[in-house]
Amino acid sequence: MIVRTTVKSIQDIMRQDVGVDGDAQRISQLTWLFFLKIIDDQDQELEITRDDYRSPIPERFQWRNWAADPEGITGQAMLDFVNDELFPALKGLQVSAKPGDRRRVVRDVFEDAYNYMKSGQLLRQVVNKINQVDFNNLDERRHFGEFYEQLLNDLQSAGNAGEYYTPRAVTSFMVQMIDPHPGETLFDPACGTGGFLTCSIRHMEEKYVRTPAQRETMQGALHAVEKKQLPHMLCVTNMLLHGIEDPSFVRHDNTLARPYISWGTDERVDIVLTNPPFGGREEDGIESNFPQAYRTRETADLFLALIIRLLKPGGRAAVVLPDGSLFGEGVKTRLKEHLMEECNLHTIVRLPNSVFRPYA
Repeated sequence: MIVRTTVKSIQDIMRQDVGVDGDAQRISQLTWLFFLKIIDDQDQELEITRDDYRSPIPERFQWRNWAADPEGITGQAMLDFVNDELFPALKGLQVSAKPGDRRRVVRDVFEDAYNYMKSGQLLRQVVNKINQVDFNNLDERRHFGEFYEQLLNDLQSAGNAGEYYTPRAVTSFMVQMIDPHPGETLFDPACGTGGFLTCSIRHMEEKYVRTPAQRETMQGALHAVEKKQLPHMLCVTNMLLHGIEDPSFVRHDNTLARPYISWGTDERVDIVLTNPPFGGREEDGIESNFPQAYRTRETADLFLALIIRLLKPGGRAAVVLPDGSLFGEGVKTRLKEHLMEECNLHTIVRLPNSVFRPYA
């Protein structure tokens, strides 16, 4: 497969660069480069199909104008351009309050992104390899999307901090049970790299989406938040790969940092699908955003309390929780009581210990 071969050769080139250290940096570097290529390919298609469309990226910094020429800038000139011009320009994009402003997506992706590569020659080689993938070719995009999901699993160290990337079999099962429909508001408050979102999009496209209007309705009802920069960037790129034109609904923020009582009834959602981080501890002060009965430093417990509040009457949720979450003492006991009183607890599925092992 050309995509797999291309990405493997890119990783081999990066391993020669003294600035890129380890899988996480390699994936971060790969992602912002692929992001710029994907969004530029999308832009070129939208410029043809829409009379009033303008790229969110200033002309000088569009992929086609600095990266597409295989004989283009290289060496120190390439590094100076990327570090001193490209990154400052994209980090400083002025955004409007208008919905659908793709400049916000670009700015958020580059907010904490970094060019780890120290060799301009090697960076040019990487860019030339990326040019071999045409993201407007549906077949190539599908192959890349499948490979991209495998690439996300390279983040094997994530499990050490309680961030287990949810296996596809688990996300598919949960989405099938919840059965989201276009127009139902769907929220993932700790979306990671976007596994539940992409799975839900595929589910609705296969079962319910038949017209452009239905697709627009589906996209307009998606909401997600991710706290950490790298998974956020991976998720936004994942959305673009799945044909989402405006992934600005994926916010780079900490869902738990907002006071519990500030979530109003107008913000309630139909569906929550999530695998919140667990085993970790929230920073000082976060628990004070919650009522006294639910105050704890355990992240998964705080998310469970918030999810119950966020659901509309008749809303549905499927959540991955650590073993024993509903059978502990103190806050866990009170959460269980709250869950049983406020919700119709339908099913608890206990998974074998080995389910997350390949990802942890």
